[in-house]
Amino acid sequence: QLQAFGGGLVQAGGSLRLSCAASGRTFTKLIVGWFRQAPGKEREFLALIKWNDSNQYYTDSVKGRFTISRDNAKTTVYLQMNSLKPEDTAVYYCAAPRGGVSWPPLSQNEYAYWGQGTLVTVSS
Repeated sequence: QLQAFGGGLVQAGGSLRLSCAASGRTFTKLIVGWFRQAPGKEREFLALIKWNDSNQYYTDSVKGRFTISRDNAKTTVYLQMNSLKPEDTAVYYCAAPRGGVSWPPLSQNEYAYWGQGTLVTVSS
């Protein structure tokens, strides 16, 4: 099970840190990714991290602004979001892919386990 939380309302230029708590499966052996979905848009891949070696991958639109990390002891993955823009407004999801995917899994279709989503609203 994955639970995403930490969303909220922030002004443009501000920061938020999202958390994704993992439980119930051996997610520590897997990849955890963050996606977002804005109203009327497709779900978009943002970043992912390999739990065992912290290898990371980012989509170009968030490179340099968002940072993904994990805390083994807390089995939690974080998404630190800085310099937020109104266009970052969306529901943010964490997810874990099904087994056997190739690196890096960027498509939502490769992900089998999803958190419930947390809303981020960036005001201008």
